[in-house]
Amino acid sequence: MESNSANNTVVKLSNENEIAVLELDDGKANALNHDVIASLIEKLDEVEDSGAVVITGRPERFSAGFDLAVMKSGEGPAREMLRSGVELFLRCYSFPRPVIAACNGHALAAGAILLMSCDLRIGTKGEFKIGLPELAIGMSLPLFATELAKDRISKRHFTKATALGSTFNPEEACDAGFLDEIVNEDELLSTALDRAESLKAIGKTQLSLTRSTTRGETIRKIRDTLEDDLSRFVVKQ
Repeated sequence: MESNSANNTVVKLSNENEIAVLELDDGKANALNHDVIASLIEKLDEVEDSGAVVITGRPERFSAGFDLAVMKSGEGPAREMLRSGVELFLRCYSFPRPVIAACNGHALAAGAILLMSCDLRIGTKGEFKIGLPELAIGMSLPLFATELAKDRISKRHFTKATALGSTFNPEEACDAGFLDEIVNEDELLSTALDRAESLKAIGKTQLSLTRSTTRGETIRKIRDTLEDDLSRFVVKQ
């Protein structure tokens, strides 16, 4: 988790042949704070009628997680940021169009949760860390994260990825389930756009119904338990 004083201009929206590209770039670690989360959700609302969506970061940084400055400002602000973060994750997870993550590098904590919320995750080769290190840094892993991990992470790696707080390099992350494939850095965005192009024909109504049947139970559990989940959250000072 890193500090980020970014505002809404951190998230840039462009379009490539009916594919919406959301680029997160704060010039630093791409931490998720209130403004960045709100901007991502707002832009997702704007592009709901696109053929597909690609979410990407900056070179070597997909996202280092929630904003550390907010996390240390007290349990109230931290819990509000987590609550809005969950809305972002579930927005991606239930989005009516295919969502592809182009993971440029490190994706830790909330950055890794964002990966788990996307349909297809393309990573780049390099000395990068991907995973949920909360346990390793003295924090518990919230239920919303473990529920998404149950759906997206390989059973062979589930305990290592959650209860042990392990992080993975891109090749390991692909085996564990944080990523679906890895490519060279200069091929990342073009590969993500190619994958998005191949998914544009999926019907919006059909995808939404399938989201309900395949992910509805997980979404309901996360929403129904969220307040209890957040009440158990303790900020590490």
